Amino acid sequence: MAKEEGTCKLCTYEPIVGPAALDEIRRLAEPLRDLRLQNVSSTLVGGGVAELMARLTPLLREVGIGARWDVMTAEPAFFDVTKAFHNALHGGDEEITPESYALYLETNEKNAGLISGDADVVGVHDPQPLGLVQFRKAAPEQRWVWRCHIDISDADLRVWGFLRPFVERCDAAIFHLPQYAKELLIPQIINTPAIDPLDEKNREMPPETIRDTLEELGIDPGRPLVVQVSRFDRLKDPLGVIEAYRLVRKWLDCQLVLAGGSASDDPEGAQVLEEVRERAEGDPDIHVAELPPNAHRTINALQRGATVVVQKSLREGFGLVVTEAMWKGKPVVGTAVGGIAQQIVHGQTGFLVRTVEGTAYRVRQLLANPGLASRLGRAAHHYVRENLLITSYVKSALLMLHTLRAADGRNPIVL
Repeated sequence: MAKEEGTCKLCTYEPIVGPAALDEIRRLAEPLRDLRLQNVSSTLVGGGVAELMARLTPLLREVGIGARWDVMTAEPAFFDVTKAFHNALHGGDEEITPESYALYLETNEKNAGLISGDADVVGVHDPQPLGLVQFRKAAPEQRWVWRCHIDISDADLRVWGFLRPFVERCDAAIFHLPQYAKELLIPQIINTPAIDPLDEKNREMPPETIRDTLEELGIDPGRPLVVQVSRFDRLKDPLGVIEAYRLVRKWLDCQLVLAGGSASDDPEGAQVLEEVRERAEGDPDIHVAELPPNAHRTINALQRGATVVVQKSLREGFGLVVTEAMWKGKPVVGTAVGGIAQQIVHGQTGFLVRTVEGTAYRVRQLLANPGLASRLGRAAHHYVRENLLITSYVKSALLMLHTLRAADGRNPIVL
């Protein structure tokens, strides 16, 4: 299926990033106006990939790129397999059977018709649609890119060994951070993701709307609030957040919100949510909010109403939810893993931690020192404005397209 988006005006970002940034984007796009780009992912809603594609696609169209976004179709059993891949690529010990690998290949073959024959560049996102590269068109000028949105630096060798030949049939691989890159026979590009400041999840919100939303969720807006917004996934460690909160409560009054939902390609979400509810049972100050994928307004209000935002991931590809909270001027306490460690400048825009106890210590420090929390939050907002907005991501995407267009069989990509 194709995902079609409405018009998104680049000029609306000018008050935020200034005219020079937009002029640069338009100049980069001009030589690419005849280029056709197809992105393929595994889910239409839920998760950072879907959110990025929903914002990037119309912006590229506006500057003249023939951009489209398609989503593969698959049975639940396929997503059970790719969730096991996901865990194994993060270093987990997963038992994956030959039948699972066969199902992965079969599902990708069924989706082979999704690939556009007239696309100049095809981007496949994460492991789910990577197998489609077997069916790339014979036209030598068509370029393929694998976009990896997760941390595979400690990937299980068996799963990576299965996927690597597909990766190397692409013309380039894109990673969030240099430490995620692997030894490959193809060029590798580093490109950090970004947020849209005009999205409903990130735009300014009146204080009364924030207050009303909190009260609708049973939260007291007059008391300190600690918030983690994430999918209910073990790698986001929601149970560890509850442990840290209970340590804080020995010293200071506060409430905790664990808010999130699930993605259609993550079958473990319901089980993790049930475990979180069981652990929170009996404490009226722990609010577990299961949100639909389109609950952007609620997430915005929760982050803006938070005193401290936590992101206690055990592994993290990048963690745009951290960027979102920083944009809202909130101090974030995040685990020093993956992209979180690249966003939070320890002691300047937030705090990096490694343990439940460390999380509790820093949350307690911020709750007890409003001036410190405010100073870190202001610095965090400035950091995101300069580095992690969607306009920067559009610019990086255009530079990548220039690189791919310049390469052909006689002139390979050199980065």
